[in-house]
Amino acid sequence: MTSRNQSILFVGIKGRVVGIDTATGEEVWRQHLKGGDFVSVALEDGQVYAATHGELFCLDPSTGHIRWRNPLKGLGWGLVTIAPGGSPATIVAEKRRRQQQAAAAAAAT
Repeated sequence: MTSRNQSILFVGIKGRVVGIDTATGEEVWRQHLKGGDFVSVALEDGQVYAATHGELFCLDPSTGHIRWRNPLKGLGWGLVTIAPGGSPATIVAEKRRRQQQAAAAAAAT
């Protein structure tokens, strides 16, 4: 069980994700996902996402419990990278910025 003030670092290693308490360095939880190879890990909107053996997992950050999994069918077992998309507000702001740049460029010609 984690406290509200506990900060957890998420480490992917050997087919597992391990939650480490950043204040003490102690292991909070450990979740075996699949296989025994490299694991990519990302934190996005309060969820931990991990990928290994060509499969994507969503984990509860406080317990490591697997919330869901996606086998990414037909894509094989290669290494998977995860790029968080940012908040909806960030995405909208970036879209608006690009539209303004395009409008300014069109007006300059």
